[in-house]
Amino acid sequence: MSNRNLTALSTIWIKECTRFLRIWVQTLVPPAITMSLYFVIFGKMIGSRITLDGDFSYMEFIVPGLIMMAVITNSYSNVSSSFFSAKFQRNVEELLVAPVPTWVIIMGFVGGGVARAAIIGVIVTLVSMLFIDIEIAHFGVLIVTLLLTSVLFATAGLINGIYAKSFDDISIIPTFVLTPLTYLGGVFYSVSMLQAVFNEFWQNVIQLNPIFYMVNGFRYGFLGQADVNYMTALVILLVSNVVLFAIAYRLLSKGTGIRA
Repeated sequence: MSNRNLTALSTIWIKECTRFLRIWVQTLVPPAITMSLYFVIFGKMIGSRITLDGDFSYMEFIVPGLIMMAVITNSYSNVSSSFFSAKFQRNVEELLVAPVPTWVIIMGFVGGGVARAAIIGVIVTLVSMLFIDIEIAHFGVLIVTLLLTSVLFATAGLINGIYAKSFDDISIIPTFVLTPLTYLGGVFYSVSMLQAVFNEFWQNVIQLNPIFYMVNGFRYGFLGQADVNYMTALVILLVSNVVLFAIAYRLLSKGTGIRA
């Protein structure tokens, strides 16, 4: 990477980080409060009555899922809102005419989303330590899964920001797609728990949810156990990242949603 590209990348990344850190009360505090409520309601009140197969409690089971849910939501929303704001204020055009490669612009915005997701992940983990003692089984798998997931949804947020024509458009995907997929992604239940509620058909449908594999890959990093093979989760993440990056690169290169 040339010094010019490195300077451009660091400038965009610092700008993105400064943007969400300046309004930390709106970007960092709400996830901590929301996850605390999840821990109290689902972990303590309801979780104390649920027995799982394995050497861990229900509270320990949902912690990785809740961390992943916060990472997905914040990495996506950070980039989608940031890029659309840049479009709305007409300053993204300055990036497009500058001698900066498209991939540098993408990595700069995505890097901001990853930074916010990482900070949120640490905050939620610290909050969870008020309720349970955390022991990490596979730290490497944990970090790789967290990084790939945040990059994936930050890139997806960028694509949403490219297509969005109003501020309302950037809330459609999180509300009608991400939220249902996340809640059906194994955050609060395992496949064995589904057997008592759903038939085999619906179990197979739920396992078609890509977030299901991300949550379980992250859970494997924490507990050393999961409903799916963690390598399957990593392959899905890698392939999805390549596909979404290619889509974002093409859209940004063509000026979709920006140029008349």
